[in-house]
Amino acid sequence: MEFREMRRKRQQLSDAESVGILENATSGTLALQGDGGYPYAVPISYVHADGKLYFHSALKGHKVDAIRGCDKASFCVIEQDEVHGEEYTTYFRSVIAFGRIRILEDEAERMAAARLLGDRYHPHHEEALGRELAKSFSHMLVICLDIEHMTGKEAIELVRMKRQHT
Repeated sequence: MEFREMRRKRQQLSDAESVGILENATSGTLALQGDGGYPYAVPISYVHADGKLYFHSALKGHKVDAIRGCDKASFCVIEQDEVHGEEYTTYFRSVIAFGRIRILEDEAERMAAARLLGDRYHPHHEEALGRELAKSFSHMLVICLDIEHMTGKEAIELVRMKRQHT
């Protein structure tokens, strides 16, 4: 599939800036094709590693059914959203990733991704993470979104401010 180019190229972030947003933010919105073809968007925690996004989930539910029904997904992260009411705008920075989503089946891959997630939200506590995974690993799914295309964008006002400082 060929993905659309961003229309407002001056506002497009570099790949490095987009990856930086994914690595710094702690949650985003996962968009899937839900029941009856309706979009289903769910806020969710994640970790980014090696061009992939990893999530964890309960064993059942709307999200799981949607993933099993269609492997196409997008994920949106908003890093900055500063309202400037007097200008009728927001100074934003965001990223949207598109790709194929799957439930991990391989135990080693599931455990590695679960450890990445745990370490992301409570770093350097390997012993505590091991105890938590021993308790909950069999009751969770681990999901992977393989990123095929990604765009980052920022408000034109932020672009102008950068130019003024260079």
